[in-house]
Amino acid sequence: MSHSVLIVEDDPQFRATFADAIASAADLRLAGVADDLPAGRRLLEQTKPDVLLVDIGLPSGSGIELIRWARQFLPRCDVMVITVFGDERHVLQCIEAGATGYLLKGASSLDIVEQIRALYQGGSPISPAIARQLLIKRFQNNGGEFLETQRLSTQERTVLEMSSKGYSYEEIAGLMQLSSNTVGTYVKRIYLKLQVHSKSEAIYEARKLGLLRD
Repeated sequence: MSHSVLIVEDDPQFRATFADAIASAADLRLAGVADDLPAGRRLLEQTKPDVLLVDIGLPSGSGIELIRWARQFLPRCDVMVITVFGDERHVLQCIEAGATGYLLKGASSLDIVEQIRALYQGGSPISPAIARQLLIKRFQNNGGEFLETQRLSTQERTVLEMSSKGYSYEEIAGLMQLSSNTVGTYVKRIYLKLQVHSKSEAIYEARKLGLLRD
């Protein structure tokens, strides 16, 4: 089964590199490419991709607008941000808008195909430099209080609480009257915000931060 990927990137070199990498992967299919916000929005509506690969510094507006639109109208679409902006403000805005992965351009370890595969397999890829920055900042806020950057939404916290009680994601979807894909998206955002890679790690971190009761 192939997964379709839409690229919205204004830099022609990065755009071509990503497109070539996706086109060469047997399990991925290039849904289209766009170099600005209006074209990206049109292609999102037309192609309804499985994955949106988006830069946030677009010449015609912020890619964050596109992330919000995808979250509202294409909840099954995973969003991978790939950008030069690694500051906390941009990371927070993208996560809150609905991104489930955040990568920095130019990273020596960047393999876009493998990162996309990790995304649709349930992971939340994040560049190590960003994860390190958020981890350090978490404990610079008056004794390690939970920062806004990692704050879980009501629905994300509900999913985590039910998961900690032993419910499967399919059971959670039924009880919350959501699709399994929507629950999967919430799980990816939880992992990204807590900087973890598994359910057990998420539960451990949430309890340590006081987000879950024992």
